[in-house]
Amino acid sequence: MVQPFPAYRPSTVAAEAMVATSQPLATRAGLRILEQGGNAVDAALAAAAVLCVTEPMSTGVGGDLFAQVWDGAQVHGLDAAGPAPLSADPDSPVEKYGPRSVTVPGAVGGWAALAERFGRLGLDAVLADAISAAEDGFAVAEHTATAWGRSHAALALGPVPELGQRVRLPELGATLRRIAHDGPDAIYRGRIAESIAACTWLDTEDLAAYRPRWVEPLTIDYRGTTVCELPPPTQGVAALEGLGLLELSGGSPVDVVQCVRLALEDAFAHVRDGADVTGLLEPAFLERRAREGSVDLVEPLGGTVYLCAVDGDRMAVSLIQSLYDSFGSGIVAPGTGIALQNRGACFSVSGHVEPGRRPYHTIIPGMLLRDGNLVGPFGVMGGFIQAQAHVQLVRSLAGGVGPQAALDQPRFRVDGDTVLLEGELWDLAPHIEALGLRVAAERDSTVFGGGQAIVVRDDVLLGGSDRRKDGYAAGF
Repeated sequence: MVQPFPAYRPSTVAAEAMVATSQPLATRAGLRILEQGGNAVDAALAAAAVLCVTEPMSTGVGGDLFAQVWDGAQVHGLDAAGPAPLSADPDSPVEKYGPRSVTVPGAVGGWAALAERFGRLGLDAVLADAISAAEDGFAVAEHTATAWGRSHAALALGPVPELGQRVRLPELGATLRRIAHDGPDAIYRGRIAESIAACTWLDTEDLAAYRPRWVEPLTIDYRGTTVCELPPPTQGVAALEGLGLLELSGGSPVDVVQCVRLALEDAFAHVRDGADVTGLLEPAFLERRAREGSVDLVEPLGGTVYLCAVDGDRMAVSLIQSLYDSFGSGIVAPGTGIALQNRGACFSVSGHVEPGRRPYHTIIPGMLLRDGNLVGPFGVMGGFIQAQAHVQLVRSLAGGVGPQAALDQPRFRVDGDTVLLEGELWDLAPHIEALGLRVAAERDSTVFGGGQAIVVRDDVLLGGSDRRKDGYAAGF
């Protein structure tokens, strides 16, 4: 059987600082900011902004953001997800695309909150490379070209580019310049806010009222490692519950599949905006749940980017941004270059639109600690696979596998009553079928997401960037 990529690639090693992203220009932007005296937050913001330009089907100014920041003493969680409009009809059907799928974009509010609380350089400095990439152009990488062409809204920003083609996004560049100069008011008030409201069901009041939130991460200990995830509306608890269940199992690959199915079922049932899900992590609940069965789970794909950064002071950032589906709602706010997310489609988990509230969120940044010290940031993009992939990745990292090898290992994806298997996992098919599940051998690696990770080992940094994407980890 032909594997989608070579079996081994070494982790990147650096003594001082490191950035890992899914796009070369984004990694470069993060490193440039570090070399200019910025810290890990500044580097992460620079990389995140460039990703909005170079991977526009996956992320953008019109999407949401979540992050975790290790400041050397504790982990801080940032929830920069936006709600549905206050005027939304709760009896209206959940829309997958179009004007009624758009929720308030939280990413720019998140950028400003991170820069104000932890950054050194300010938004004007960290957005410079993104502005340059949008106005001067960038060359489209292989996986990006493929994802762009497959999108339901491939023509949202103009003709579909081919591999290596230079693309310019001048309207987006102008929007980023306004953000650099005016901060978040550039998006949430004035001309751009009016443009967003005019083409969606959002009101200008919904945009003006938006504020990101600092939240307390949820944690669980797994094999001596403390795993940190964000609370609802994200599905972070699914990753933690899956690991908690795995700790009680035999730990085989088939056990991982079972634990993930149980955890996802509980997340779909309990994760809602503002919900308390800590009971799902209680030892008594985990022990009881480990003896039970699970139901079928249907999991759509998603469009997201994940990045991480660690600086010389060992501040660490785990950051994830998303439009949800590829090019989100399929709507670009006129005159702005902003592709607007369709995160409202995730109200399908609860079955109805919730006015002024946020839907179930797939995107989850992760952070690992051990004995109160930093191990490192990690994450995997890819819609509902993210909690599944976190369990698989943490299982490898906690077992001593290096970050690049852990990211490159083959994955499974639970999708309804079918388990998709990648590459070297195909020989597990008979064992999974014995559980009453269907198995599909999947050769399309894009359905298994793509991630990044940086691990502190002794006094150096080890980094990895998923070969299912176009980026790399680099440091100095």
